[in-house]
Amino acid sequence: MPAERSLHCFAVAAPGLEPLVADELRRLATLWPLEIAAPEPGGVEFQAGWRGLYAANLHLRTASRVLVRMGCFHASAFHELERHAARLPWAAFTAAGQAIAFRVTSRKSRLYHQDAVAERLLAAAGAPALPASAGLPAPQEFIVRLFRDECTVSADASGELLHRRGYRLAGGKAPLRETLAAAMLAATGWGASVPLVDPMCGSGTIPIEAALLARRIPPGLEREFAFERWPEYDAMIWEELLAASRARILPRAEGVIVGSDRDAGAVAAASANAARAGVASDIEWRQTAISAVEPPATPGWIISNPPYGVRVGERQRLRNLYAQLGNVLRRRWQGWNVGFLSAHAELERQTALALETAFTTENGGIGVRLVRGRVGGNALGRGPD
Repeated sequence: MPAERSLHCFAVAAPGLEPLVADELRRLATLWPLEIAAPEPGGVEFQAGWRGLYAANLHLRTASRVLVRMGCFHASAFHELERHAARLPWAAFTAAGQAIAFRVTSRKSRLYHQDAVAERLLAAAGAPALPASAGLPAPQEFIVRLFRDECTVSADASGELLHRRGYRLAGGKAPLRETLAAAMLAATGWGASVPLVDPMCGSGTIPIEAALLARRIPPGLEREFAFERWPEYDAMIWEELLAASRARILPRAEGVIVGSDRDAGAVAAASANAARAGVASDIEWRQTAISAVEPPATPGWIISNPPYGVRVGERQRLRNLYAQLGNVLRRRWQGWNVGFLSAHAELERQTALALETAFTTENGGIGVRLVRGRVGGNALGRGPD
């Protein structure tokens, strides 16, 4: 069995979500040995052994991917880049005969030509750069960052981005990334014991992520990861991790979770996605307009991703939708907490709700923020746990 060693890891986060990823890592550190640094722009550094690395990929709900730092060095000329790159442990992160790929970014550096940097690194690694094809393992990706002539090379431990849980085959017109839905749940303070309602559920991402969280189902339970192809991959550790994680799964969600949408196709897609995620019995799906959604008996959270109105004409049309949402909530949902993504303060104001910003990020290239508040009250801090 390969000996555990300390790995310098980095959990990549979308802009604005770094503190949420750090919070998740701290919770994981109560179960597996992790040493976590303060969040920084782009993510959170942490030290871990194989168990910690595997656990981070398996359990992180808000991170985009997990990297392992291979090395950091100064390189202002190609001969420096080649010399340092030749010393990196490429073979530790690449299976025999596996193709590799590079994702290079360069800012304020003399080596600014990204393709030329990738070519030099490919030669140093001594591995083929071939597209994935049938019967061959997917290429191992390496992330290269040049900033002020300092080069950081990392191996991607995740493979496909972590938002790809594997359950969402049916999507709406503007699907919400699973990691962002999970971030919304975390930042609002929703707790699994209280009801959650998404009255504009689309393909169902928010209710499904809520059900996965409520039942303690790891988001990466049904997918593969790049680290499973590494030469030092320890299948025994991974199987032990999976078994321990499955043992923590609850048989059902404690609180009521409702997803509704006026579009029948969206509700059908959401229901199919929930079935693939293994939480079909934990969510009540309804096809109905916002004004007709029946509140559960106990107040909880309304969390949703309404249309943003990117163009001016769309914003004018959506003013009525946001005004209607505010009217309905004040009339029928007194005492409930509300959180939703917003791209325009103009539309937020139409709800006439007291709202505060929980985080600012991007969704589909659009700058958005999560706003939250209490219906019939002042802006709130944290919701019920």
